[in-house]
Amino acid sequence: MRKKKMKRNKKLKKILKKKRRKIELKKKVDPSNFKQNDEKIKIKKIKKQPDEKKVYNIKDYIVYPKHGVGKIVAVERAQIGDINISFYKIYIEKEKLTLSIPLNQQSFLRPVSSINQINKTISILKNKPKIKKTMWSRRAQEYEQKINSGKIYELAEVVKDLNNKTDTAVEQSYSERQLFEKAYNRLKSEIEVVIGDKAQQKMDKALRREEKTI
Repeated sequence: MRKKKMKRNKKLKKILKKKRRKIELKKKVDPSNFKQNDEKIKIKKIKKQPDEKKVYNIKDYIVYPKHGVGKIVAVERAQIGDINISFYKIYIEKEKLTLSIPLNQQSFLRPVSSINQINKTISILKNKPKIKKTMWSRRAQEYEQKINSGKIYELAEVVKDLNNKTDTAVEQSYSERQLFEKAYNRLKSEIEVVIGDKAQQKMDKALRREEKTI
């Protein structure tokens, strides 16, 4: 009798062990457990490095989109109410104009183009004009926007498209010539800052213009 009981007990133990193993396996494979584990894992997002503001110094040349090339002549402070404001004093020589630009609004400014950018600008001037078949009033508006964008490549496109190789006023309307001169002079003033007095010569050569002071 005792031997029989012993055998039964052994069988029961084996059966229980098998059941426990099955339960443990089910727990491991159970998709609900994966969800719980996924919820516990937190993915850390990489924080973006904060952008640093460009710092300009006195005597630096910059470009202000609506006015062109200017020179920083001073960095001053003023108190408006309870707020202290620091701002750049910028002199635009072509327009004999002095601007006051707060430091926290310097996103309107950009540094003068590099020599590589100037070379690319000159190569744009060498290309053939692309004149759209639209009304002049609409084209004039687009040209004006490009001139005031502050982007040197867009400025070069205006000069290229409105370029008149013979430089005679007869072949251009008054408004066309006005826009051309505005774009040409603004582009020339920036190129002069980078390469000096040869700016007009390089531009006219690229545009295949006759020598004439605009």
